[in-house]
Amino acid sequence: MQPLRPFEPRPELAALQLDGEAIWSDGLLQVRFVLRSPANALRWPEITLPPARRDGLWQSTCFEAFIARPASSAYWEVNLAPNGDWNVYALSAYRENLRPAEEITRLPYGLRRTQTALELSFQLALNPWIPAEDPLELSLTAVLEQPGHGLSYWAWLHSAAQPDFHNRASFQLLHPQETSGGSATCGPESTSSL
Repeated sequence: MQPLRPFEPRPELAALQLDGEAIWSDGLLQVRFVLRSPANALRWPEITLPPARRDGLWQSTCFEAFIARPASSAYWEVNLAPNGDWNVYALSAYRENLRPAEEITRLPYGLRRTQTALELSFQLALNPWIPAEDPLELSLTAVLEQPGHGLSYWAWLHSAAQPDFHNRASFQLLHPQETSGGSATCGPESTSSL
């Protein structure tokens, strides 16, 4: 697990701790976030049953992954809200031609919530776009909404003057498993420049 850090380390964020990890194995990307916070510290999206593909999830508490193939300008954005609503977008280049990745029809996820912690995970088969033996580039991010304080923007690495999850300079290289039965995890090799 590697820490995600807020773009602006405001005092009201000190009680929040967010970590994330990714495993790239056999063409399957597995991502897990663990958020520790006091009860009622965050605003949660309303429960919708059944959870569905929805737009605009980043306007409230939402966990995200940005995924790219090295040397390609195209990338994907995964959004997963803690109520199970989700979306996966494809982009042709930096913030260009955003469209739902219609070929992805579901996002298997897991959710565990207690009074002081939330664990959210998902898995996504990428082998139609990124061969299982190739590395990928990844950035784990989140938007957290606090009552009375608005949104804060969290990432493994912030590489721009403003919060910009699409900035490829913030993506980290993730290699696939190298030996049978092994897995690879990803995290920043340097700390965030806040």
